[in-house]
Amino acid sequence: MERNYDLEKRKYAIGGAVIFIVLIFLIRLLSLQIMSEDYKKNADSNAFLKKIQYPSRGVIYDRNGKLLVYNQPAYDITVIMKEITSLDTADLCRTLKITPEFLRKRFKDLKDRRLNPGYSPYTNQVLLTQLSAEDCGIFQEKLFKFPGFYIQRRTIRQYNYDAGAHILGDIGEVSKTEMEDDEYYIPGDFIGKLGVERSYEKQLRGEKGIEVLLRDARGRIQGNYMDGKFDKAPVAGKNLTLSLDIELQKLGERLLEGKIGSIVAIEPSTGEVLCLVSSPSYDPRLMVGRNRGKNHLQLARDPWKPLLNRAIMGAYPPGSTFKTSQALTFLQEGIITPSTPYTCNGGFNYRGLHVGCHAHGSPLPLLPAIATSCNAYFCWGLYHMIGARQKYGSVQNAMNTWRDYMVSMGFGYPLGIDLPGEKRGMIPNAKYYDKAYRGSWNGLTIISISIGQGEVTLTPLQIANLGATIANRGYYITPHVVKSIENDAIDTLYTQKKYTKVDRIHYEEVVEGMRMAVTGGTCRMANLPDIEVCGKTGTAQNRGKDHSAFMGFAPMNNPKIAIAVYVENGGFGAVYGVPIGRLMIEQYLKGELTPQDEELATDIQNRRIDYGIHER
Repeated sequence: MERNYDLEKRKYAIGGAVIFIVLIFLIRLLSLQIMSEDYKKNADSNAFLKKIQYPSRGVIYDRNGKLLVYNQPAYDITVIMKEITSLDTADLCRTLKITPEFLRKRFKDLKDRRLNPGYSPYTNQVLLTQLSAEDCGIFQEKLFKFPGFYIQRRTIRQYNYDAGAHILGDIGEVSKTEMEDDEYYIPGDFIGKLGVERSYEKQLRGEKGIEVLLRDARGRIQGNYMDGKFDKAPVAGKNLTLSLDIELQKLGERLLEGKIGSIVAIEPSTGEVLCLVSSPSYDPRLMVGRNRGKNHLQLARDPWKPLLNRAIMGAYPPGSTFKTSQALTFLQEGIITPSTPYTCNGGFNYRGLHVGCHAHGSPLPLLPAIATSCNAYFCWGLYHMIGARQKYGSVQNAMNTWRDYMVSMGFGYPLGIDLPGEKRGMIPNAKYYDKAYRGSWNGLTIISISIGQGEVTLTPLQIANLGATIANRGYYITPHVVKSIENDAIDTLYTQKKYTKVDRIHYEEVVEGMRMAVTGGTCRMANLPDIEVCGKTGTAQNRGKDHSAFMGFAPMNNPKIAIAVYVENGGFGAVYGVPIGRLMIEQYLKGELTPQDEELATDIQNRRIDYGIHER
């Protein structure tokens, strides 16, 4: 009898199909029982309610122990979608003071796994955040009417002063990207967004705890599961002490009212930032509570750009404050000695090139050149350095040698302050000029960089750090705003000395020149009766009105403060930079202003510079 091969093949096909279907069921069963969390969450949610216990965020003090940022109780409303049986939407919206449209959108967003990747209908989801105790109390009274809704206690930030916003920063609701970067966070959590709140987020946030509550068959809470055996207490965040002097910060913000600019003060011996003022600023209390988003949007749209931290993000031509770095470089490289004289006939004049200067004696050596801020002197110095082919072999080598000195002084790269967003400024090198001028350039082509113009830009922080480096006679410690962390050490970056390429002996010459600038030169208004102030003015050219700058330190031989003041379109350095610098130094070293200087402070505070911006 012949075999029917068609039936034989059909038998194998049917058998294979059956095996395939069985495999599918087995895989699905495995997925449901082992790999899927849905049923486990469903079972757990019937028996337990796991409530996150949020830690108290670390508080923040200034260097004198004054409380700057603290915590205040606030409340979130959370929801477990699977537990909502019937919902009086109108009553819920009235109680929570929200609109039905907002509620519908919020529910939709919670269920959208693109916005909320951790969504599960069996777990707590944050519906509303930062309710006041009063609003929460009203909701608490009616909570029995809204099954599936819960109250979660947490804290929000409060500020004792309307100053220091750019340093302190703020906290806001965590974004999807931030949750992806750190599994610690879940939807509805808060995270530092700016300032030290962001830089020191992990120290400030603490560790979450958890409370496991037992339910009965009707879902009613019966108490802690196994008397709290599986509960975990939250660990409070660490407190921070800033290097900031809040009274000095307040004075700086007061003096820059109606102006665009910055003031940065540093303690030279430690690198601790005493004040970091960026103007215009804003009240940090605007960034707290449920109106944070609306207020942030208004500030972001403000044409004065109050959210911009100009102290570390503004890149400006340093003007004549930069001449001190040139003097140090020329001395170390042997281009000049302290007694080397250069002529100034109304400025630098050579081969048809003219760089103007104000009236003063001529010729003159280095120290009077610093004291009178002679443009011609430093132009001649750079011209001779870049043109010294016997010493360097080429203009490119000379230029890169110059660049290396600037980098060693903290220019051209971020200094590394413990705040987000610091910019690097600009220090050109030979490659930059080769590209710009197709390899055909010399000292005359780039002469303006010798007086802090041209391609050179620095941040106010870098200018202040230059003052601290000169005060220390050749080294600086990376500027930082956190002085200490509770039960922890600050990064070693903020304790190590960084030496420049210039010997101490040359710094002594520049210090003497800066002292002469205060006693009889361009910084005479910075002179204080019983404090030896050293300073250097800066008038940075601009497309419009010049910028007013000052860089200095005091006392001369035991420096406690180094400072940079920069006022956009403020005119000569002596108009705003010098008097503001004087007042800030006096406030810090003496603790108060004299009655006469208090009048000066009020006068400067009331002055307004017209920037053509009228929408603020």
